[in-house]
Amino acid sequence: MVILSLGLSVIIFTLLLKISTIFIDIPQDFWKYVSGGIIFIFGLVTLFPNLWDNLSFTSKINQESNKVLMSGYQKNSVYGDIIVGASLGPIFSACSPTYFVILATVLPVRPVVGMIYLFTYTLGLCLALLFVSILGQKIISRLNIVSDPHGWFKRTLGVIFILVATLILTGYDKQLQISLLDAGFFDVTKVEQVLLDSAPDSQTVSEKNTEPRNNKAPVKENKTKEIPKENFLTLEQKKKKFTLAPEISSPDGFVNTAGKSVTISEFKGKKVVLLDIWTYSCINCQRTIPYLNEWYKKYEDKGLVIIGLHTPEFSFERVQKNVEDAVKRFGIKYPVVLDNDFSTWNAYQNQYWPRKYLIDIDGYIVYDHAGEGQYAETEKRIQEALKERTYKLGMKEVIPESISDPKNKIEFSSGSVGSPEIYFGSARNDYLANGDAGRSGSQTLTIPSEIKLNNLYLGGSWSITSEDASNNGEADVVFKYKAKNVYIVASSSEGGDVEVYVDGKLNKIIFIKDEMLYKLIEGGDYAEHTLMLKIKKGGVGIFTFTFG
Repeated sequence: MVILSLGLSVIIFTLLLKISTIFIDIPQDFWKYVSGGIIFIFGLVTLFPNLWDNLSFTSKINQESNKVLMSGYQKNSVYGDIIVGASLGPIFSACSPTYFVILATVLPVRPVVGMIYLFTYTLGLCLALLFVSILGQKIISRLNIVSDPHGWFKRTLGVIFILVATLILTGYDKQLQISLLDAGFFDVTKVEQVLLDSAPDSQTVSEKNTEPRNNKAPVKENKTKEIPKENFLTLEQKKKKFTLAPEISSPDGFVNTAGKSVTISEFKGKKVVLLDIWTYSCINCQRTIPYLNEWYKKYEDKGLVIIGLHTPEFSFERVQKNVEDAVKRFGIKYPVVLDNDFSTWNAYQNQYWPRKYLIDIDGYIVYDHAGEGQYAETEKRIQEALKERTYKLGMKEVIPESISDPKNKIEFSSGSVGSPEIYFGSARNDYLANGDAGRSGSQTLTIPSEIKLNNLYLGGSWSITSEDASNNGEADVVFKYKAKNVYIVASSSEGGDVEVYVDGKLNKIIFIKDEMLYKLIEGGDYAEHTLMLKIKKGGVGIFTFTFG
């Protein structure tokens, strides 16, 4: 009874500590430093046990708990045992640094995992105490090396925990984790594959019949055809042909998830996942969103999960509020994960915005596509993966075979665009023709009389950083392009009007304030034109021109 009461006391004490942090709005990165700091302190007190004993707050908790403990001893009954066990909970929580490692796992944004760790820890603690109480001092005498707080064993553990804390605080723990998984260490999926291969009907769809449908003549069939069993690959065949999808690594925030975390592994064996790597100011990404929204609406109840992995190109795209506003503006309903440190981007060895990875029910990447286009083929692959899921789960789900044609899609001819993306920041302003490209700082420039195609010209005083160029007063921008539509990524802290001229004629006046992509020109042809921007007020930061 004492041990059972002690276990419940530890759990309740931990949850009370956790509840105290629920209503505090603290950035998620903060918990990484908290956890790393706790483990670092744990390492120090393991190396130097006297540090822990000298902390005043632990002594105070001990004193209060010992008072209750004595009252429990005075009651020679079941109630006395309960009091004794309950009072030992805070003692174990405060006086054993090991407990604070468990507390560090409860603090992050995955409370379910934290609760599993907590219950596992408590169960192990209770079983260990029961084991010791049964075998008595004989066991303790054989564990002198382990229990000696000044022995080499505890000091070695202290060094290990300090190293682990350093990895967490610097972010290298995620890189190490990815490297180990990529090398095949601790690969639980190997065990899963053995079990699934031995089970009946453990087969999946092959890559037959993957030719893209004609977008202009969508198929109107609404019933799925029977897929022959021989068209499915075994898990062993998949292992040789495909790659397992890496897990989402160190997410920096979530949108459309009600505050809950999202992982790839949670859908393995249950759903098909389409991972879309994007960033909100990218016009190429924006042109794919109508298709993603349409697919999510069409296939969500058929077993498809879309996860938008937002990996920022510019620093302002790291701000969660900006991403949330963009998600709302684009009408995105599926979950979005912030990948500010590029850890998941790097895990997938990606180099492009946008990039789509289709992950089947077994967790394998069965299809991926970089850039825009090939929407019909991508949807066809989604349908095949969903049919495979239906077959493996023994469901009678009807998978649509029609090809989507979103009403709000953005039409453009990529082959007709003759201008590249133009960056204003010194890190990539290779097309700056009348200034010192590649150099940050102030530059006062004059626009020449001869304007060449795809050359960027700035007029006036500009402050150039690695990402953008901001005008210090009245300024001009001139660029000769070959495209139908022109977009600009820009911002202004106070807001400012920009006059837009095409071939010498005023086309419009746009107001720039929020950090986002604005449409400058919606033209009627893909011919060459000369764009001029007249900025009347200083403080407008321009990041890039893009075309369509």
